[in-house]
Amino acid sequence: MTGSGVIASTATSLRGRRARADADEMVFLASLASGESEWRELAEELAPALRVPPVEVEKRIRNALDLTRRMPGILAAMTHGQVELYGARRVLAVTAPLSDEHAREVDELLAAKLASAPDTAWQPRNLARHTARLVEQVDPDGQAERARMARHGRRIELDHGPHAQSRLTADLPTDMASACYSRIDALARALRKHGEQRTLDQLRADITADLLLGNDPGARVPEAAATVYLHLPIDTALSISDTGCELDGYGPIPAVVAREIMTNPHSTWRTVLCDPATGQPTDLGRTRRRPTATIRELVVRARDRECVIPWCRRPARHCDLDHQREWAADHGPTSTANSAPRCRRHHRMKNTPGWTTSYDPHHGTTAITTPNGTTHTGHREPVLTPRPPRQPPRRPSPQPPSAPLPDEPPF
Repeated sequence: MTGSGVIASTATSLRGRRARADADEMVFLASLASGESEWRELAEELAPALRVPPVEVEKRIRNALDLTRRMPGILAAMTHGQVELYGARRVLAVTAPLSDEHAREVDELLAAKLASAPDTAWQPRNLARHTARLVEQVDPDGQAERARMARHGRRIELDHGPHAQSRLTADLPTDMASACYSRIDALARALRKHGEQRTLDQLRADITADLLLGNDPGARVPEAAATVYLHLPIDTALSISDTGCELDGYGPIPAVVAREIMTNPHSTWRTVLCDPATGQPTDLGRTRRRPTATIRELVVRARDRECVIPWCRRPARHCDLDHQREWAADHGPTSTANSAPRCRRHHRMKNTPGWTTSYDPHHGTTAITTPNGTTHTGHREPVLTPRPPRQPPRRPSPQPPSAPLPDEPPF
């Protein structure tokens, strides 16, 4: 076998192993899921083991049930190493609006079509296209209803990425999305014709931001007004040192980016002073504009920053402020020592039978025990990286007295 043949064979083997592992997981999840009302609790219990968010586990449970009940042919293709979960999900998305009967009919037709199809037919986009054609063949009268249902699913998603960059994604009806892109692209190309040095990609991104923020499209690189919690060590506040900053809801950002946000005249920002030795907040800056909430809420959000459940990353500003000791049942005080941010999902789950949680706000530790007896412990990350204590300078070791030098000879 030639070198290229070995490469292709190895790649095929790896893809097959991934597909079979995905199939095993689908069969396993389908065997656990009984009623939809139990999915959420099951997802919470499996999230730490699968190392994905609970919402992703719920999606996999639904995928597993759809594959076993509605699309067994696709599940069989996964078992035989033909298609991975990503490709199967593309098929499931197309068949989601169908009845179970129609979905199984599409599954049979698709299996027959793929039996003699070339390898390229198994690529996820091609799978979705073939499936869409079969859906129209099996249920031609449901096209309008499927489009109506899809429009109900329109949404915007924000996904934070590395290097202080994030992705804003809009799921829109095709005609609307195409019209939006055409306008943005036309504005970008017009600016390029007039000598703008930014690339088309940069211009399209900047124009999109400008249109959303109400700025003059493409006039300059957009600046966003923001409510910012700026975390910095006390000695940095005193200009003794210069370190990076932490942007609430995102993570570490370069100091230069933080200063750009701070100096925007339309931004609202507050300083959270931190102990350099521990990295934990010690005080909240008193100077502020446009008061937004009580000091109590701000301190907790600056301190915890995220839902306190170990596997949840929901920013605290989008969480409920929860009493650790219940206000009504246990007479728990409304204080920073008895408060913690919990997302709405985990706030509602807190008192579910079988789940026990404890939170230590001083040390930032959360212990949660699931109904099957597994305990997970999370530790709050310091706002800033603690600095090691400074070591006193070493004193030089005493040297033995050296022998006297001989007299230099006369000139």
